[in-house]
Amino acid sequence: GLAACGSGTPGGSSGGGGATGGGAAEAVKVGIKFDQPGMGLKEGSTYSGFDVDLANYIAKELNYTPTFVEAVSSQRETLLKTGQVKYIVGTYSITDARKKDVDFAGPYFIAGQDLLIRADDTSITGTDSLAGKKLCSVKGSTSAVNVQKKVPGVNLQEYNTYTLCVDALKAKNVDALTTDNTILAGYAAQPANKGQLKVVGQTFSTENYGVGLPKGDTALCQKVTDAINKWISSGEWQKAVDKNLGPSGFKPGAGNPPKPAACGASSGATG
Repeated sequence: GLAACGSGTPGGSSGGGGATGGGAAEAVKVGIKFDQPGMGLKEGSTYSGFDVDLANYIAKELNYTPTFVEAVSSQRETLLKTGQVKYIVGTYSITDARKKDVDFAGPYFIAGQDLLIRADDTSITGTDSLAGKKLCSVKGSTSAVNVQKKVPGVNLQEYNTYTLCVDALKAKNVDALTTDNTILAGYAAQPANKGQLKVVGQTFSTENYGVGLPKGDTALCQKVTDAINKWISSGEWQKAVDKNLGPSGFKPGAGNPPKPAACGASSGATG
C-alpha cells in the first residue's frame, strides 16, 4: 500500500496559480485514502473525493506535481516522519497525541463519528444500543479509541480498511461500522450498497480534519494553511462538498467551514 500510484491530476479541482511563482513544478508524493468514497477513492488510475480535491488544490497553489500514495490510518505518521510523502490529506483527525509526531494545517472540515448499519436493522439506534454487538473499525483510527471509551461492552473488530468493514457488515459478520459520518455517507451512497446500508445519524464525537505535515516544517505549514484559506474563501470548498458528499444527502455539521488555526496551534479533536 505504500507504493506510489499514478499522478494526482485526475478528478482534482482547479486551483489558482502556483504560490511559488514561475518555474517547473516540484514532483512530490502526497498521501490520501484509496478506499473512502466521497473523500478519497482510487478507481483504476482515477482519484476522486473531497480530500483529493483539496490535495490537488494545495499542490497547484504550491507549484507541486503530486503523485498519490495510499496512506492507511495506521501508517500516516510513519509516512510523514520518514519523508515518504510531502503531506497527507486523508480524513486525518487532529489530536494532541498525533501532534507529538507530526504537524497539522487546518482544520479544513469538522466531521462527527457515527454508525453505519444494515438498512433493515432496527436494533441499533446509537451508541447506547451497541453493548454485546460486533462493531467494526479500522486499526490506528481515532474511531476505534472513541468507541471503546464510550461503550466498554462492545465487541470491537479492527480491520485494515473500511472497505473490509463494509464487506463484513453486508455479510453479517459484524453488526455495525463506526467512523466519521463523511466516510459512512460515502459508503451508503455507493451504487453497490444503495438501499442495503444506512447511517444511524447520531454523532458522538467531533473530528477536526487537518492536513498532516512533517514535524517542525513551519514554512510548509504556513503555505498549506494559506492554500486552505483560499480554497474556502474562493467557494471551492463548497463546490467540493456539493460534488463529493451532496449526492448522499449529507450536510456538513455545525462549524463548517472551519477557520484553520495558526501553525503550531491546531485544535485537537474532542474525542
